[in-house]
Amino acid sequence: MTFLLTDGTVMFQGNSSATWYKLTPDNTGSYLKGTWTRLANLPAGYVPDAFASSVLGDGRVLIEGGEYNSGSFVLTNKGAIYDPKANTWTMVAPPTGWTTIGDSPSVVLPNGRFVLGNKLTKDMAALDPATMTWTALPSTGKKDFNAEEGWTLMPNGTILTFDVKAAPHAERYLPTKLKWISAGSTLVDLHSPTDIQGCISYPGGCYFPPGEVGPAILRPDGTVFATGSYTSGGSGPGHTAIFHPGRYLGTRGVWTVGPDFPNGDNAGDSWAALLPSGNVLVAGNFGRFYEFDGTNLNFTLSGYGALMTLPTGQVLVSGNQVQLYNPTGTYLPAWAPTISSSPGTITRASTYSISGTQFNGLSQAASFGDEFETSTNYPLVRITNQTSHHVFYARTHDHSSMGVATGTTIVSTNFDVPASAETGVSSLEVVANGIPSAAVTVTVN
Repeated sequence: MTFLLTDGTVMFQGNSSATWYKLTPDNTGSYLKGTWTRLANLPAGYVPDAFASSVLGDGRVLIEGGEYNSGSFVLTNKGAIYDPKANTWTMVAPPTGWTTIGDSPSVVLPNGRFVLGNKLTKDMAALDPATMTWTALPSTGKKDFNAEEGWTLMPNGTILTFDVKAAPHAERYLPTKLKWISAGSTLVDLHSPTDIQGCISYPGGCYFPPGEVGPAILRPDGTVFATGSYTSGGSGPGHTAIFHPGRYLGTRGVWTVGPDFPNGDNAGDSWAALLPSGNVLVAGNFGRFYEFDGTNLNFTLSGYGALMTLPTGQVLVSGNQVQLYNPTGTYLPAWAPTISSSPGTITRASTYSISGTQFNGLSQAASFGDEFETSTNYPLVRITNQTSHHVFYARTHDHSSMGVATGTTIVSTNFDVPASAETGVSSLEVVANGIPSAAVTVTVN
């Protein structure tokens, strides 16, 4: 499990453990040559695996629930929040009345609230990071329970999901209307038939798994590439489908059929990441990576692991070992953040505001299918000294929006100039999902 923190470092959970580590890029910006350090352990009694999560708009990391806790299948309702500045974890109480959370879907809305789905029901709740209080949300119109489905944030602030139990049905949640509406049929079945007979017992009840689906990624053209799990009892390839959203809020949108996975492969309960080129990198369950280029799903190389796009444009692959995937191609200039207002002089260990457009990128840029949400739709500020060419990331926080593909709307964030930044004339960029803005010149005091 990995998170890209807003200071450019990467946070890793040890394999199903309470231990966490941090990878800091070197002074050239290289993650390959970066430094590993140990972070604080999780609070005693909470060692989750397969949980809901997010980097919040204030820069903290929230994890909620867990299919397993300390190795046992319990669908825990525990949660914790990590403060990178203090290097501390604090337990978080669950939404009122929730005895389970487990491996649940979640998403951060443009207003910064963290929305969580209860795995075993249709219930939803929103956490306000400023007050750390939960509010129950209506789930009016939801067709089936939240188990095993993933949530994709759309540019208009709605949430898209394709159902597992009710496959091939798809749905959209309208936060302004507090209800779900149909998003039509995915046309092909993206869910796998469960191979578990009967129920899985957990403290307090019985869980009947509905199967699995794959990840879904919003692309720069506004479509969502949705991937499927295996079909036909495990022998058939995973299907894919492409969602084309309607023009107006509340309209259903249209699905078209995408390419099947080559080699009989699939991506059920696996990872995908958006590349700077707009292609989608998918980890197939047979140990192969594929890139979807808008038309074809092409095999690239062998490997498997969690995927996360770095500010360098590379993809961090974390499995049995940590590797870097170096994609080809590049982004269109229109996809990049733009800086409209920034300070000309900055002082080390001081905080400043910066504003512009598309600071959060065009997509959450990461997906798993249900749990393991590691979205990167927030701005990073990168400062490069023009004499030494050394790179420093300034911690960003309190973004004005956590929306995606915000277009020409002016958004802003605050950034803390690192005390270690070198003085002198420097270049400053805002980076989102591996795509940098044009640089502005600043003087570091």
